[in-house]
Amino acid sequence: MHPLYLEDLEQACRDLGEVGALRDRRVLVTGVTGMIGACLVDALSLLNERRGLGMHIVGVSRHPERFADRFPGAELLAADLTRPDPALPEADFIVHAASNAHPAAFSTDPVGTMLCNLRGTEALLEQLRRAGHGRLLFVSTGEIYGDNPAITGGFSETDFGRVDPMNPRACYPESKRAAETLCASYAAQYGVDALVARLSYVYGPTLSEANTRADAQFLRKALAGEDIVLKSEGTQVRTYTYVTDAIAGLLTLLLRGGRGEAYNVASRLGTVSIRGYAETLAALAGVGVRFELPSEQERRGYSAVSHAVQRGDKLEALGWTPRRDIREGLRRTLAVCRGVFE
Repeated sequence: MHPLYLEDLEQACRDLGEVGALRDRRVLVTGVTGMIGACLVDALSLLNERRGLGMHIVGVSRHPERFADRFPGAELLAADLTRPDPALPEADFIVHAASNAHPAAFSTDPVGTMLCNLRGTEALLEQLRRAGHGRLLFVSTGEIYGDNPAITGGFSETDFGRVDPMNPRACYPESKRAAETLCASYAAQYGVDALVARLSYVYGPTLSEANTRADAQFLRKALAGEDIVLKSEGTQVRTYTYVTDAIAGLLTLLLRGGRGEAYNVASRLGTVSIRGYAETLAALAGVGVRFELPSEQERRGYSAVSHAVQRGDKLEALGWTPRRDIREGLRRTLAVCRGVFE
């Protein structure tokens, strides 16, 4: 493990403070091969090792055999959460992080994107309802806020905006919205302990190979020593959160979040335009930035929201603190991905 990545994981684990509630518990993480799931299992494995918690960590993937050597501290299971009633073991804590989360998937597989969020969340909630115990943290997205130009200071958890349900690109935010409501409904009707984390745009060295988001493409160009390609003017403003900061936020919610509540996981250190993000990365990597028109398929996967800024105050009130600003987060991402030991 790269020392900078290990340092970031250790910082995230230290920031959690008391974690005794995880001792001798089974923790199940879906989407273990994605950016969030992979980093979360790394953090849980480190906590297990350093604090002697005796956790049983279970990672769920459709193709776990491809990643058998990636997670030595976890048991890997095969399951497809787009199918009805996936067979999963009972768990004390569940983090549902499985979902298509990038534009190419939204344009080519909108049905699969929706079903993983809808069927997968229902199956996990039903499992907890039948068991009569356990906690589910559903990993949602800031895209559920949609577009609301009137909100200029950043979305808080009680704000709402417009999403066009007849646009197939809405497969992602609309299925996340519906799954959030399912969590709230199971909490209200059955007393299931479920809560929601609304992630901002997350970046970092655990980026998955399948990710086709703009920032993922920027990073691949930078690592190849090529100019970063912007396929828009890049004026859209986003909140970006470094991956280990996001994981510290998820673990804070798993341990201390309120049942039936939603929380933004969004760094106050990470508000920048897409162009500003690209230019910062390009300067660090020693490459340029150029503009190019997107293909029609690429365009279909893009979000039309111009201002996707989230406020993390509610999560910070639980003790979470983001550590990496954009420049430092991107510097560390480049170093880890290049295998440079600094």
